[in-house]
Amino acid sequence: MPYCARKHQLQNSLVYHVYNRSNARVAIFNSGDDYLYFIKLLIEYAARFKVNIYHWVIMPNHYHLLLELEESAKLSKFMAGLNRAYTCYHHRVYSTVGFLWQGRFKLKPIEREQYLLACGRYIERNPVRAGMVCEAKDYSYSSAKFYCLGQADNLTKEDPCFKEFGQDIVQQRKSYAEFLLNFDTEQENYFADLNKPLGSKEFISKLVKENGRYVPKRRGRPRRVIVL
Repeated sequence: MPYCARKHQLQNSLVYHVYNRSNARVAIFNSGDDYLYFIKLLIEYAARFKVNIYHWVIMPNHYHLLLELEESAKLSKFMAGLNRAYTCYHHRVYSTVGFLWQGRFKLKPIEREQYLLACGRYIERNPVRAGMVCEAKDYSYSSAKFYCLGQADNLTKEDPCFKEFGQDIVQQRKSYAEFLLNFDTEQENYFADLNKPLGSKEFISKLVKENGRYVPKRRGRPRRVIVL
């Protein structure tokens, strides 16, 4: 697997695997228009909150995003606005009422250098594991088409590690498609648990849990040294 060489300093931004599912697990994306409207919302809110979405998939009753924010503190506002906007759309189109989503969204901090690509593969392979398609690139509502086929979607920001799949775009797409097929079942289990961060001890040591969410530790002022 390609190695993302740039050292991530973990100052303000974090890469997060974000997940949300419908209330009672019922289908809430029932037509092509539903999927496209949600993608439109993702594009709008990503631009508003300066979010880079590297990998994503929208399934009939849930979605996964692998994203990075310039300011991780804005993640809750990003998610709240996104989910609220789609709830209003769904209630209007389907004459529904009440809660659309199953409680609070889940998120998992991911160490970029070790797990960014592997988490992206886990996300894009969701339709394959569900038996909906044979290959991830065949599913219409994920970032796999962007990486494997070069299909622009105005949403996916290129994974910082993608260029390491080859010297030119043709080789990169071919190698990435092979990467999606050569998955590791044991490794995929790392991403199924969304309650804990995933990375080295050094990475995790730079995080702190606030209000149930992991965020970068704040840099305090150095202690003043008093000379007697």
